[in-house]
Amino acid sequence: MARQIKLNQIGNYMQDQVLQLVRATTLEWEARVKVQTPVETGRLRNAWESQVQGFTGEVTNNVEYAEPVCYGTTRGGSLPPSWKDELGNPEYKTRQNTVPGFPDLIGKELESWAQQQYRKILKNT
Repeated sequence: MARQIKLNQIGNYMQDQVLQLVRATTLEWEARVKVQTPVETGRLRNAWESQVQGFTGEVTNNVEYAEPVCYGTTRGGSLPPSWKDELGNPEYKTRQNTVPGFPDLIGKELESWAQQQYRKILKNT
């Protein structure tokens, strides 16, 4: 049975539910990206942070080689020294078989998850 809410309380109820969904999605993204982040020293994995303000969630990493490691490119900086071959050329490699662009893949998975959660909220309203 659907939850009964007074008409004048629907707006507040939905706002609270969506704010909880934004927070849950942001924290889930942070947890998943940490698990999939390649580890050599642990610095990159431990630097992930999340922040939620209102209807916006953000997951960031301030390590200088975060973008190159996460996306397999040198456009955002250089790969860590341990990710270079014997000639000093960048070489994307991980022991965890991480694929370049894994943060975006996590985002796509979570988009579907968040939509399912939102449908549950609507169903229970």
